[in-house]
Amino acid sequence: MRLLLTSFQHPSMAQFIGGKRVAYIPDAARSYADAPFVQKEREGLEKQGLELINLPLSHTDLAAVETTLNAVDGVYVAGGETFDLLQVLRSTGSDKVITRRVRQGLPYIGCSAGSVVAGPTIEAVSLMDSPDIAPDLKDYTGLGLTELAVIPHASGSISQFPIETIADTVRTYGERWPLCLLRDGQALWIEDGEVRLLN
Repeated sequence: MRLLLTSFQHPSMAQFIGGKRVAYIPDAARSYADAPFVQKEREGLEKQGLELINLPLSHTDLAAVETTLNAVDGVYVAGGETFDLLQVLRSTGSDKVITRRVRQGLPYIGCSAGSVVAGPTIEAVSLMDSPDIAPDLKDYTGLGLTELAVIPHASGSISQFPIETIADTVRTYGERWPLCLLRDGQALWIEDGEVRLLN
């Protein structure tokens, strides 16, 4: 199993995928519409030579999700609202399809929310993203692809996530979950149980 979990992308994404075609899952950002970071995220992948196959889970049936994942070299789960993302994954059943394919060897790249959902729980980002955006989501269990609970944007340099919020997150959840704080520009490369921090 191969995961690249980023706070906001990383120069090693194309190397990690090892191919060209990537299923791009944008659902976490559906409430942001044309926010600049959404386009910047897509452009970051394209600049590394990756071809993006758009895969919005909220209105793609499971058979089409499976077909797409079988035709690409990797899957990229974009950033945005973590709780909304997990609600979409869970309500569509695509969480099970993605988890199965990644466990079978499909490379998985997460960005921010996409990295958080790969872990054991998304509860640890409750102070950063609002659970209220996903009122039907009652279970915060993540995909369980790693035991680490990623906390993105951990440098506190983004106004939406000041260092005080990061510190409160560690105080509140640090004893309950194995937190991994990532700054923008950092990534975790996880392969066959080995974890490497990339700067």
